Amino acid sequence: MASRAIDLVITYRVIKLLVTPFEKQEAYKQGIIDKDGNVLKKYRTLKTTKEKQSYTILHRFVFNLKRILKRVGLGGRLGSFAVALALLLKENKEYEDKKILIESAVISYLKETNQYNNLLNEQGEVKPTYEQEPLMTCFGIDVYEKDGELYSEDQYEKL
Repeated sequence: MASRAIDLVITYRVIKLLVTPFEKQEAYKQGIIDKDGNVLKKYRTLKTTKEKQSYTILHRFVFNLKRILKRVGLGGRLGSFAVALALLLKENKEYEDKKILIESAVISYLKETNQYNNLLNEQGEVKPTYEQEPLMTCFGIDVYEKDGELYSEDQYEKL
């Protein structure tokens, strides 16, 4: 039971880091990454405890994931989070019953940090796609699977 609790905490931290723009990350404020998440200082060159705490292995993993998701053109952040959550749920079915909890935790965080409305506005209008049923819906965004890859509804429509 303890490992599931730890898994949920880690999942929450990953999603929280995903929703936070690079400019609002402590690593950005410390000058470790730039506004696009590119590394300006390698970990081995960090000297202070504050620098090292703002750029842990978890941070590096999430920053790399964010850059990869951006590179494949997932559009808005909400679509990126929907695909990330869908990938988590697809890989580990144990989390399916925690989907609503994860979504509500992320949405609560976004509302607490006044990012929720901006994120919704960033998403823009999405036309419905009816070629196939979505694999699942995360954060109100339909996620589709095509050729083994997951796409948010705005990206799927462009295929």
